[in-house]
Amino acid sequence: MGSSLKFSNFFLAIYLTTLFSTSIFSATTINGQTTIQPSDDTIPTTQTEKMTHLHFYFHDIVSGSKSTVKQIAGPTNVSDSMFGATVIADDALTEGPEPNSKIIGRAQGIYAVATQEELGLLMVMSYAFTGGEYNGSSLSILGRNQVNHPVREMPVVGGTGTFRFARGFALAKTVWYNTLGDAIVEYNVTVLHY
Repeated sequence: MGSSLKFSNFFLAIYLTTLFSTSIFSATTINGQTTIQPSDDTIPTTQTEKMTHLHFYFHDIVSGSKSTVKQIAGPTNVSDSMFGATVIADDALTEGPEPNSKIIGRAQGIYAVATQEELGLLMVMSYAFTGGEYNGSSLSILGRNQVNHPVREMPVVGGTGTFRFARGFALAKTVWYNTLGDAIVEYNVTVLHY
């Protein structure tokens, strides 16, 4: 009996693996009973993957009355190490580097000083596009940004809309900054998506 039970479990595992690899399911629990049902949403299996290159500018304004960032944690005394300083941001994304350039989206999320030796940030950002052909789509960036390096590479870990299932990388290059900490950063982004 033990070997026939192992044999039937083997076929059950194969059946479930096949079932779950070909469809997306949703689980519903009612009165303690869980029911698994196919979802109407399916993973694209026949669509061709595309590569898209994006070029835009990120305006991070930390000073003045029109600041686009707010510190939410960490040290507040600038004479101390800024290690641990964490801010939330809602920065403009523009077509050109000029402050009055056309806004094409917003960089919204959190970044934190995550290094003790040099200025390095942990970026957790969603780049939400509000204009042009990518209106309503977004890209998610999660990674290390060593701001004193001439060019920094960060991973694109996902996206929505046009950029669903996105993966790729973003190259960031500071094109302007001042002693108050305001900066304009040029972004060249390459993503694969469906």
